[in-house]
Order: sequence, then C-alpha cells, then structure tokens
Amino acid sequence: MLIAQITDTHIKLPGKLAYRRVDTAAMLQRCVADVLKLDPQPDLIVMSGDLVDLGRAEEYAWLKTLLAPLKQPIVVVPGNHDEREALRAAFADDGYLPSSGFLQFVIEDRFPLRIIGLDTLVPNSGRGELCRERLEWLDATLSQAADKPTLVVMHHPPFLTGIGHMDDIGLTGREAFAEIVSRHPQIELILCGHLHRNIQTTVGGRRVLTSPSPAHQVALDIRPDAPSCFRMEPPGFMLHWWADGRIVSHGAVVGDYDGPYPFFDADGLLID
Repeated sequence: MLIAQITDTHIKLPGKLAYRRVDTAAMLQRCVADVLKLDPQPDLIVMSGDLVDLGRAEEYAWLKTLLAPLKQPIVVVPGNHDEREALRAAFADDGYLPSSGFLQFVIEDRFPLRIIGLDTLVPNSGRGELCRERLEWLDATLSQAADKPTLVVMHHPPFLTGIGHMDDIGLTGREAFAEIVSRHPQIELILCGHLHRNIQTTVGGRRVLTSPSPAHQVALDIRPDAPSCFRMEPPGFMLHWWADGRIVSHGAVVGDYDGPYPFFDADGLLID
C-alpha cells in the first residue's frame, strides 16, 4: 500500500495570495501534477490539516476543484486554519467523517492499515488540543483492534520541535497522548502537519513525523525565541509505503529537476 501525505495547503479564495506572497493554489496544482506522475500511483491521499487558510466554505470549494484530478480516496483531518463545520460539509459525501462533534474517525476495513484521524482543532486559536473526550475516544478506538496495524493522522505534532514560535502554538495534551500510544504497539506511524517541515522523532515509543508543505516552509530556526517566519524552500510531500509489515517513509520534492541520470554505462561499469 502506498500513501501520499499532503499537508498545510493553505488554500485561499481564487486570486488571493497567502501572506500576500504565496500562490498556494498554483503550488498545490504542481503538487497534484507530480502525484499524478507517480508510478505506482498512491492508493490513498492523506491531508493532515490546514487545508485552507481562513476556513471559508468558498475556500474548501476551490480546494476540492484543485484536488479533482486525483482519483484516489482522500482522507482529511482539521488544522488550526480550518473551520470544523465548513470542512465537515465539504467532505461529508466521502462518508468517513462524523455528522457532528469532533472530526475524529476510524477507517476499518478499506485498506491494509487501520486509519485513525484525530481532531486537534481549537477554534480561533493557532494551538492544538487533545482534551479528555478526544483522548478517551482515541484510547477506546485503539483498544477495539489491538492486533490491526494502525496509522494515526493528526495536525499538531505531539512533541516539542525546538522551533520556538511553533512550539508556542503546539499541542496541549501531548503528555497524556504519549501515555496512551505507549500502550498500543499496533500503531505503526503517527502523521502530522503544522510545521511545514519534515521532522521525525518518537512519542510513547511510536514513530511520528511531520511533513513539508507543497507551498511555503516554516523557517528552520532552533531557538526558543525564533521569529515567526517562512521561507520559499523547495515544496514537498511525503510517501509512506506499507510493505513487509512496516511503513517506509520517503520525502518527495515538488518540481522538475535535472535527471534521472544513470550511475552505470552500457557495459554495466560505474561511469567515471
């Protein structure tokens, strides 16, 4: 099974630029085009939050137009830039989102992996939260299928990254989250967004990573007082390959670059 993770697309109304600088729609179009070139094609697209920039229904409509060339199932979780009810309405026809309450879900039998989506959204705030209700739901849902390999998807990473201004809007409840996931070894990987960078660590003994954005990236500045800045570094997404009982993750850069070039000549010799 091959999963493409796209995150932090920050789609605005047509013609609007994020931060008056970033054409997030054009950049998502380029990302979609690169995904369509993949061989083999992903079986599933996972979007880990901040799908749009201001949570407007019109932004979600434009997002869905931009995603329309992708024929794979698309699974989404909310980020801090999303609006819960507008997102729910936009993706209601896909059938996996609950009709009310938190946008938390489990997809049981459609894929080799069990997929759990978590809602870390705090309305009108950049920070994230896993409150007691959300954490209890997670623990109970994990306990229902202790032997099924599981992928957890959420927006806010459940760890401190060292990038001060992003940690200031990090996840409340991460300690309890770590304690819960430590009891559930069937969790193969926890996918996050929010940081617009690829960052990897372990939480509760489980592997967790954040993905780069197909648009702008948060500046790499490991200081507690790091200013809130972004850079136009190469855009990207992630590919997660489930095979032989494990997930192998690959970083993919959006764009057209020289190559591929061979390592060996026609006689099988390393090119000198």
